[in-house]
Amino acid sequence: MDTILYAVIGLVVVGALVYFFVLRKKPQPELPAGETKPASRAETPTVRPTEPKPAPEEKPTRTAPTPEPRVEQKRVLPEPLASADVIPVEESQREQPAAEPAAPAPKPKRDIAGLRKGLTATRGGFIARLAALFSGKKEIDPAILQEIEEVMLTSDVGVKTTQSILERLKERLDKNELSDGDAVWAALREEAVRILSLPSEPLSRRSGKNKPMVVLMVGVNGVGKTTTIGKLATRIIGDGRKVMLAAGDTFRAAAVQQLEVWGKRVGAEVVKGKEGADPGAVAFEATTKAKDGAMDVLLIDTAGRLHTKSPLMDEIKKVRKTIAKAMDGAPHETLLVLDATTGQNALTQAQMFKDAVDLTGIVLTKLDGTAKGGIVLGICDELKVPVKYIGLGERAEDLREFSPEDFALALFGKDDDEARAA
Repeated sequence: MDTILYAVIGLVVVGALVYFFVLRKKPQPELPAGETKPASRAETPTVRPTEPKPAPEEKPTRTAPTPEPRVEQKRVLPEPLASADVIPVEESQREQPAAEPAAPAPKPKRDIAGLRKGLTATRGGFIARLAALFSGKKEIDPAILQEIEEVMLTSDVGVKTTQSILERLKERLDKNELSDGDAVWAALREEAVRILSLPSEPLSRRSGKNKPMVVLMVGVNGVGKTTTIGKLATRIIGDGRKVMLAAGDTFRAAAVQQLEVWGKRVGAEVVKGKEGADPGAVAFEATTKAKDGAMDVLLIDTAGRLHTKSPLMDEIKKVRKTIAKAMDGAPHETLLVLDATTGQNALTQAQMFKDAVDLTGIVLTKLDGTAKGGIVLGICDELKVPVKYIGLGERAEDLREFSPEDFALALFGKDDDEARAA
């Protein structure tokens, strides 16, 4: 009986549990898509409701300043730098090695053989006659000075220069310093170097403190001024510098055309005026344009003029003054072009031009066509104006920078001297 009672009680308990957990559960309505079914008590533990926390108050947005560029540094400096370009002296000294001294500029290659070839006519005349005086002589007779004098005078060396050389040779003979022909020959070469060595600097080696460097070319008709300008422009442009040409010979149309041909050939602008225009006006305009165009060198051609005509010489003075108005200190060079074949007449021209304008140098052309190359000695000795260039042919490269040592060696040197100098 007890067993049955316990069984009935168990069934009642089980039924109550089934009813409470299963049969009593009501069907839930279908939720719309996207909504989440709330969790039942069986699934989610009961949690006491809490008050929602207030949302954090939004702060007003502020645009951050653009950070300055910073330079990465391998080690921390004692203090921050105000600028990336400013480095403390101590730091720069530790990090940067000392600069090595600049290598000296290479000396221009000497071409004694080419120079000697260009002076063939002079070597076959003036120099050959001098050399014949010493040929085969072991001892020197003081009377030989008279023969040397005759050769020099007939070679257009000039009276003053000849006397100066002979006096110095006589002093050395009296001291027994010149015992044989070779010694006298060497002494003649030394005298030539002494006379020719005047302070000078070729245009290609001038510093750029004067920009543009204004060069005024003067000379009589027929000496080759315009051609010399073209050759000079070729040399200067070859050195990487900018050149402008000015056709200041306004009285000769052919001169303007010739300069224009050179300008096209070397790539240089040519400033010109109308035929018969004032040469000073052309020079003024060219100087102004050269300044505005940042040119390195301005070469100004002028009309050929007889050195004996005062009005023409006065005109070249006016041209110089006009150039000075366009640029302070200009012209920086005034080069006189001389024809070496005219001999003593070239020396007379140089003297007249020097009296009229302030010559800074001489260009001696056509030296390859005369046996009277000794005129170079007379010009340098009497006028004290340096020879800057010599012309030894028609090509642009035949216009050479003048070197006293090379010129004397080419004239008086022997083959073994040339080999040592090369």
